[in-house]
Amino acid sequence: MKTLIKNVEMVDANGRRFGKVLIEDGKIKKVYKEKGTVKTAYDKEIDGRGYQLMPGFIDMHCHLRDPGYEYKETMETGMQAALKGGYTTLVAMANTKPIIDEAEALKTNLDKAEALNLCNLIQVAALTKGFNDADLVDLEVLRQLTPVFSNDGVSILNSDIMVAGLKASSEQDFILLTHCQPETELVSRDVKLLEEIGGHLHVCHISKKDTLDLIVEAKEKGLDVTCEVTPHHIFASAMDYKVNPPFRTYPDRRALIEGIKDGSIDMCGTDHAPHSEEDKLKGAPGINNFEMAFAMYFTVFDQTGIGLEKLSEMLSDAPAKRLGLKTGLIKERYPADLVLVDLNWEGKLNPKEFVSKSKNNPFGGETLKGKVMMTMVKGEIKYDDNGQALS
Repeated sequence: MKTLIKNVEMVDANGRRFGKVLIEDGKIKKVYKEKGTVKTAYDKEIDGRGYQLMPGFIDMHCHLRDPGYEYKETMETGMQAALKGGYTTLVAMANTKPIIDEAEALKTNLDKAEALNLCNLIQVAALTKGFNDADLVDLEVLRQLTPVFSNDGVSILNSDIMVAGLKASSEQDFILLTHCQPETELVSRDVKLLEEIGGHLHVCHISKKDTLDLIVEAKEKGLDVTCEVTPHHIFASAMDYKVNPPFRTYPDRRALIEGIKDGSIDMCGTDHAPHSEEDKLKGAPGINNFEMAFAMYFTVFDQTGIGLEKLSEMLSDAPAKRLGLKTGLIKERYPADLVLVDLNWEGKLNPKEFVSKSKNNPFGGETLKGKVMMTMVKGEIKYDDNGQALS
């Protein structure tokens, strides 16, 4: 099967250019310049006129709730929501029921994702058994199935466990993702430990200027640390809506935006955390983000003069590099994980229109800019906004 995407502006971390993309057997076969001649035959043609073609988005931080909390979200509904939002690869946290702390549970989720044939899944394994603060999982066995470990949802308060996790991340070459609350205090501890013993550290959903300052300092020392922001923490401040970490002050939000501009912040995650209405009323922290994350990010980037190339870097190229994936760019021989977006679209966010099982998003009625029109995984169209594959 050969597909040609024509009349499109291609945008990735390497820049913007007009041209065509030929896809064959799930990969980008050839990238043509705008006036390049396509001499080979193809089976399907997609006219991208007026749209931008970007690499599929990679979410370094999301919750699919499967297994155990299917009343909030299933892997299938979560992936369908992710595809609507342009996400082709998901890094799903281990705070399921049971917690994914054994190889059998992890493999079950990987097999389920393969059978669904929707998004690419990287299933995170817990660092400790049952998210306790004392007993490491069988890292050697689980490392064969995943490159990412995290107790996300629960902070690692035991410094000895954090030391053991960082050491193991070096020895077995995995990334340790941390959920830090109290945020700045634990990040301060973790970067000090990282300086002492090494390791591969990724700090989830930073929200404070003081935290960012610590990470900048750690990077200046050459430490292997990356971090992410979420759409809601750069879109709004001081909101009375329960998320972890909380909405911060306006100066904190401005500092995060400046951190994006100067490259101090590496990635844009979602922290997609679906909940039932009943659970939210009981105080469950979290926000449903998959379907409108791109629009929220692009709205802020557009308003603050940050280019789409930078957004592509943070949504695709940077997480791909961190995860060791050969993807994240519009490049020949790379997987045809691609997204068509309409930057001219403007509309109001309506959580009732989410395909996700959950609707817990406080930004209903907010005007956003930018819409995902089509999402392709390995050359197959998995989401099409107009139902006609734009042809």
